[in-house]
Amino acid sequence: MEQHISPKAVFVFFIALFCIAIFLAGKLMAPFFAVIILGVVSTGIFNPVFRLFSRKLPAKTASVLTCVLIFFVIFIPVVFFLGVLSKEAFDLYAMARDAVFSDQLKNLLENTDILERFNEFLIGAGIQINITWDELIRPISELGKVVGFSLFEQARFITSNVFGLVVYFCLMMIVVFYMFLDGEKFIKYLYDLSPLPDEHDAQLFEKFMGMSGAVLIGNGICGLIQGVAGGLLFWGLALNSPFLWGVIMGFLAFLPIVGIGAVLVPTAVILMLKQKVMTGLFVLVCYTVLSWGIEYMLKPKIVGDRVSMHPLIVFFAIIGGLKAYGILGIIYGPLIATFFLTLADIYFSSFQIMVEPGKNNKA
Repeated sequence: MEQHISPKAVFVFFIALFCIAIFLAGKLMAPFFAVIILGVVSTGIFNPVFRLFSRKLPAKTASVLTCVLIFFVIFIPVVFFLGVLSKEAFDLYAMARDAVFSDQLKNLLENTDILERFNEFLIGAGIQINITWDELIRPISELGKVVGFSLFEQARFITSNVFGLVVYFCLMMIVVFYMFLDGEKFIKYLYDLSPLPDEHDAQLFEKFMGMSGAVLIGNGICGLIQGVAGGLLFWGLALNSPFLWGVIMGFLAFLPIVGIGAVLVPTAVILMLKQKVMTGLFVLVCYTVLSWGIEYMLKPKIVGDRVSMHPLIVFFAIIGGLKAYGILGIIYGPLIATFFLTLADIYFSSFQIMVEPGKNNKA
């Protein structure tokens, strides 16, 4: 029996099946989403190394050697890093839990008359409030407890599940291996699959790789430098948990606006309250040199013109990414923001005139 079905009905049915297939495929790949993203990003970062090897070696051999290099550059340092971080994070949690730090800070601050003068000022202004050091220090102690326990739990979970860590890293290496060999074919396939013009697909891909490079290469290297320098500064001044605070400063370096000042400025203030004025000033000078030198001299040279995004957008993208995706939110947040902003640019340049015919095209 001959069927008489309109092409439009066939197309709608096909789109419905295609959407179901995309949903099922996404559900199938969801457990490995982080592995795939990290694999693609790592491929983009180490692609120059692969190209260098592939000049004199077969493609498969060059891919294997690059994967071995990634193993020694990333996996081994991460395992060592997590072990040390776990110990120092637990020490911070124990200090906050036992109120060791808060008692020390309270005893230090009670020797000053700052709070008394502030209370007198409030009374003079007609505000009948008596603020105590306990009320001010308690949130700091609670924050130390939360941060220390959270870092300890994450580090302990990963180190206690070494087999799972190895499996996920091996899966990432498989993604990297085949992306080196067939990455261009895969990208071309995505271009052909996408209904967008190739120039829009290329724009999305270039922005994605540019932001991933900026986050992992630019912010990563700069965060590493600031974290190591901050940790060495704490170690040189014989302060508690230099490795842990170095790690925290390394992550804070990813955040524009805040940066490592969130640690070094309070440290300088506490040292000055302890009558170590010159040491506190030295910490402030180190902070200024690190922050200014890295943010305004080194980072622009590393990142270049690959990505341009307002610092406030980057700040909230990273904070939101950390809340939604955990530690990988440092990568996911800026990538999602880049994806949205690039699509917005494409809309303004090509599609706004179709949606709002009376509006001038911004392109």
